[in-house]
Order: sequence, then C-alpha cells, then structure tokens
Amino acid sequence: MAVSPRKARSIDHLVLPVTTLELARERLGQLGFTVAPDAVHPFGTENACVFFENGTYLEPLAIHKRETCEAEALKGNVFVARDQTFRFRRGEEGFSAVALATRDADSDHKRFSKLGMSGGRKLEFSRVFESASGKKSTASFKLAMAADLRSPDSFMFTCERVKAPPAKRGKLIEHDNGALGIAEIAMGEPNPSDFQYFLQEVLNQRDVNAHSFGIELLAANANVAAYTARGLKAWYGIESGCHGRGLRFRAFSVAVKNLDKTEKLLKKNKVASRRIAQRVVVDHAPGQGCVIAFEEAGK
Repeated sequence: MAVSPRKARSIDHLVLPVTTLELARERLGQLGFTVAPDAVHPFGTENACVFFENGTYLEPLAIHKRETCEAEALKGNVFVARDQTFRFRRGEEGFSAVALATRDADSDHKRFSKLGMSGGRKLEFSRVFESASGKKSTASFKLAMAADLRSPDSFMFTCERVKAPPAKRGKLIEHDNGALGIAEIAMGEPNPSDFQYFLQEVLNQRDVNAHSFGIELLAANANVAAYTARGLKAWYGIESGCHGRGLRFRAFSVAVKNLDKTEKLLKKNKVASRRIAQRVVVDHAPGQGCVIAFEEAGK
C-alpha cells in the first residue's frame, strides 16, 4: 500500500560514511551508544548500526571491498555510486543520506520519477543480520531513490523492509547515554526555500515552518530542517557555513532520557561537548560522521 500524500513519512535511518567501522565503533562507544555487530552488504560496503527504541537507527557506512563497490557502481547501483561520489567530493567522513520508511518502494519509485526527482534505479538486496546474542538471520530491503541534481552531496530514499530483522533487538537498543531515537535532521543551504518542494514531496509533508534561520518540516517521527549558515551556528554551533549551494546534511540530534546524565557520561568519557539551545552538542571527530547533538525527550 502506498503512503498517503497526506501522511508524513517516518525517518528510518541515517547514512553516515566513515573511514573504518573500527574507528566508528570506538567513537560511537565513547558517545555512549551501543553498536551492533558488523554487517556486510552484497555490493561491497559494510555497516555497524546503532539501533534505537523508536525504530530509527544510524548506519555508519564503510568500504568492505573497494573492487566490488566499483563494479556495482558501474552496473547502476545508485547507493554505492552515491557513496563513492560523496567520498570523492567530501572525504571519508560525513552524513550523506536519509532513509524514510515505506511499505511500497515500487510505488515510491514511480512517483519520484513522475515528479522528476528520481535518484536512479531501485535497489533490492539482502544481508545477514546478527542480534546482540549472536543469532543470525537474513534481512531484505527495497530502496527507491530521490535526489535533486542541484545537491550532489546528499540524497534521500525510501526503504521498504521486505523481510525485516527481528523486531525485538534486546540490548542493542539500550544505550549508556539514554538515547531513544533520532529527533532532528539538520541540513545546510544558503536559501533553503529553493528546496522546499523537493523536501515536501519526499517527506509527504505539505506544512512548512519558514523563519529567518531556514525552513522546517515535520516527518512522522522527527523534525527535518534546512538551515542557513546563521541557523547552523545558532542551533548546532557550526561555524563553517553552508559551503556553497545545494542541500547538505550537516548534523542530527538524538533524543535522550535525561540530558544531564548524558552530559555527565560524555565528560566521564572525555568527550568534548557544549550546551547550545537546550542541547548538548558534540563536534565532529573521526568515526562520528558529523556533528551530533543530544536533547531531552519531550522538551
């Protein structure tokens, strides 16, 4: 069943290119996250995900076999081709894509194509999923790509879990920092309203909150914001501006149970952080992908 145009989509996960999974595991552990066992994609990449109680997750993504990635990109694998492009343009660390949940990736692909915002061919694949207890099962996915040619450093896609991993992930969703799920996704762009239509259509959300710092749209389970340089600085302390035109994912915020406890954990682990706009913000460090903020759930 296709998603109703009146029903906003949910955030499924964030794609965070990293240099190595070992580095990502170490850094995310310092931030208080529980990291799942490594998993290998059939097209040459690998991940070590951070799963949350609300069903969202982070996907640190690394290269497992470069030769396989290059061959798959030549065959038309958009996910791999985009990852290679991002690493060429932005380096081995960053925040390249947002996945949205769907029940019908086939219909999404047709709709994106009709609207002139298809990011390329659909992708179907399966991979082995390992639970916290070490039990292995096969998970299958279908992706429908959406992209704006004006934004070469970012893309979005809908993700249909054809054969989902076990619903109960046990200790994988228990985090020392009290993380519950993704709260906000922050993009940078000098004139965010130029990309309002693209975001509205991909998110299935017509309502837009426009203000002097940019625009915001509510996904079903998180806030999605495109900020100007002033907005990025005000909300995330990012001083480097927007780096020219085109949407770029610059940061995200995670909801936690108790912000004070999260801040104490970061200090204990010797992770530098600062309070900005009722958030605890951690600047980018290797293995982290991008700027990560923490905010207290319900505030």
